[in-house]
Amino acid sequence: MKHVTVIAATFAALLTAGAAQAADHQVQMLNKGEHGVMVFQPNYIEAAPGDTVTFVPTDKGHDAASIDGMIPEGATPFKGEISKPVTLTVDKEGVYGVKCVPHYGMGMVALVVVGKPVNLEQAKTVKQPGKAKTVFADLFSKVPAGN
Repeated sequence: MKHVTVIAATFAALLTAGAAQAADHQVQMLNKGEHGVMVFQPNYIEAAPGDTVTFVPTDKGHDAASIDGMIPEGATPFKGEISKPVTLTVDKEGVYGVKCVPHYGMGMVALVVVGKPVNLEQAKTVKQPGKAKTVFADLFSKVPAGN
């Protein structure tokens, strides 16, 4: 009986450890933030495979959606609803470009880097509208070299 108890306790500890390792990164969708108007805050997130990123509509009128050509191969594109939270599970390594559809041209974008940014060069080639181009140039410069 003691042997079964030890095995059950070990199994429970392994399950808890796996769940504890995954993190949820909270991103606010704001009309005004540290970097100006119409922003995700933070707009640069480093995550591990299996983590989640939750976009929280702190201010109404925003959404979060993947940008075509800016998600890793095999990752599922996503699009949240206006003024509703959306949670993205990042299970593939690479960079995920995120936009607020109504405010994309105003630079309301974010970059999520998961593990090795395997699709970084591809993501950099995606044409960006308006201020999003400048914001992404800054975000790309934050990706650690050598990954």
